[in-house]
Amino acid sequence: MNPKSWIIFGAFSAAVAVALGAIGAHGLEGWLEKNFEPSIATARMENWQTAAQYHRFHALGIMVVGFLLQRDRSRILNASGWLMVLGTILFSGLLYVYSVTGSKWMGPIFPLGGLSYIVAWVLLAIGALRQTEGSLPR
Repeated sequence: MNPKSWIIFGAFSAAVAVALGAIGAHGLEGWLEKNFEPSIATARMENWQTAAQYHRFHALGIMVVGFLLQRDRSRILNASGWLMVLGTILFSGLLYVYSVTGSKWMGPIFPLGGLSYIVAWVLLAIGALRQTEGSLPR
């Protein structure tokens, strides 16, 4: 993707993350409390909040990829962006679903999302380190 697309995608992802966080804070909590035992409702609410927190954080990371790509096109930086997207789907996205459904089949997939996030940040660091002084805006 081009730099502008990464920035737009990251900004949209951040907006979705804030909206889902608000849904969790203002609507989901009551629904969970009505439909589940208190300990289950609390755990699922915490899961939702974790999903939203990671989602917001990585939406910003996606925008950073776009800003760095404006300086210098890089396959490593693009890979970082795609891994942040994958992590958002596999970790945050499935954690949102799990918070509402409690479906246990997702459990083994969460670590793949977390690993995607970790590798994305490592690639972001490598991509930034490889940028030369001449590629930086003045």
